[in-house]
Amino acid sequence: MQTTSTMNKPLAGRKALVTGGARGIGAAIVKRLAGDGASVAFTYVSAQSKAEELVQEIKSAGGQALAIRADSADFEALKGAVEETIQSFGGIDILVNNAGITSLKPYDQFTLEEFDQLVAVNLKAVFVAVQAAAPQMKPGGRVINIGSVAAEFNPFPGNSLYVSTKAAVAGLTRALARDLAPQGITVNNIQPGMIDTDMNPENGPYASGAQMIPLGRYGKASEIASMVAYISSPEAGYITGASLNIDGGGSV
Repeated sequence: MQTTSTMNKPLAGRKALVTGGARGIGAAIVKRLAGDGASVAFTYVSAQSKAEELVQEIKSAGGQALAIRADSADFEALKGAVEETIQSFGGIDILVNNAGITSLKPYDQFTLEEFDQLVAVNLKAVFVAVQAAAPQMKPGGRVINIGSVAAEFNPFPGNSLYVSTKAAVAGLTRALARDLAPQGITVNNIQPGMIDTDMNPENGPYASGAQMIPLGRYGKASEIASMVAYISSPEAGYITGASLNIDGGGSV
């Protein structure tokens, strides 16, 4: 039976790490998990002031948060972030692979260095983080990858590398779900569509894209965070290997 406490704080006692959590979708995820009772560590690269403000906001609300400077392209630093989370909180139950980068240009203008950078952050870092975190998780652990609906539906030209990495994340999610199932760990992939963030504001250069969305608007970062919170909760224990589109119907 659920008590009032567990209903209000369904993630109480859980320990989470969110990569790329200082702003945008990542920050919304950090705040939601903390609001649901989890102790939340998150990585950042350059947005130190935003990271510090986020930690203070969560602590002021009675939560527990930890900002860790670690570039997801630096795999030793990424593994170090997992270790620091475990040392600080006494374990890890939830890993959210949110950090990602994009680059939009004609396919024949990409350099191999840009190819390697997108693969490193968007795909290889996911694998490295799971390798570091999953062996430390108990049954009931959660791995949640933040992919993109672009893996299934790409309305813009010049998006070849980003689309490729996000399609690979969807495939990796399915494979890892089978690998980690014997440990009682679920692995899922949340695929946002057009979300209003500082990197892609609803009034920015791609605002016309909202016309292609059946619901007629950009999504909110909090709507992605809500799905992460649900997948992190005990109620989602039978969901694994799924890619879940949150795109206002844009991919239908």
